[in-house]
Amino acid sequence: MHTKNKLLLLLTSLRKDTIMDPKRISDSLTEQVQILMPCHINGTDRLFGGQLLEWIDVVAAVVARRHSGCNVTTAAIDNLLFKAGAYLNNTLVIIGRITYVGNTSMEVRVDTYVEDLSGIRKVVNRAYLVLVALGESGTPTEVPRLILETESERAEWDAGKKRHTLRHKRRKEGY
Repeated sequence: MHTKNKLLLLLTSLRKDTIMDPKRISDSLTEQVQILMPCHINGTDRLFGGQLLEWIDVVAAVVARRHSGCNVTTAAIDNLLFKAGAYLNNTLVIIGRITYVGNTSMEVRVDTYVEDLSGIRKVVNRAYLVLVALGESGTPTEVPRLILETESERAEWDAGKKRHTLRHKRRKEGY
């Protein structure tokens, strides 16, 4: 066997050993903070929805990469409902966490808040995204199981399982 092939097999086996270790939600928790600038604002003087979507997608990708140890791709985004506006010079806090994992996919919840100068946060948005881990060949690869430590994490897991089933059903229906 060529040295290059031996090295590739060794790296693949090392990767499988490390990927199989379960991880805690806190291991991949990600927070991004932005101050809203004029380039982030739309024609109605509010945060441009597409800009928020970009930031949400980046935070979700970082969470999923930290959890899986792989490159990832976004497969689905659920719910981008604005619960409050965000305006020029607001501080925006975006927090992402793993909620559910399948074999190769991960559901990530991303919460967005406006934080005032005293530190009080008001919810702007909550989104759920599904990201798929990609192996070195660019095809889906297995992700670590999730360690659930609190009742809140278990409840989010159960809800994630229901969302997973609903997404699967919608896919079958051509949605």
